Amino acid sequence: VQLQAFGGGLAQAGGFLRLFCAASGRASSSYVMGWFRQAPGKEREFVAAITWSVGATSYADSVKGRFTISRDITRNTVYLQMNSLKPEDTAVYYCAARVAGGGFNYWGQGTLVTVSS
Repeated sequence: VQLQAFGGGLAQAGGFLRLFCAASGRASSSYVMGWFRQAPGKEREFVAAITWSVGATSYADSVKGRFTISRDITRNTVYLQMNSLKPEDTAVYYCAARVAGGGFNYWGQGTLVTVSS
């Protein structure tokens, strides 16, 4: 499966952005789609994930209540709605996919999110 992420940009603290991840190729209903991020000088970290089949979601504690992951099966697209943005949300955001029970081994290119204070 090929993934392409876009929608990053510049936002002010308290603002919002919406990221998109378009999936193509051999996407399967058994896939789990995820968003990760990597801030400058830090390790890449998990942000959110959603199961392609039933839409079950999970979130990192740092974004819970502010970010929402969703998917549109008809468009093969996963979204990350980011509200109440904080400067510490500044990072390159990556979408990824894995088969249920496996590791994330499909990655899209990153999209930069910058939150100004």
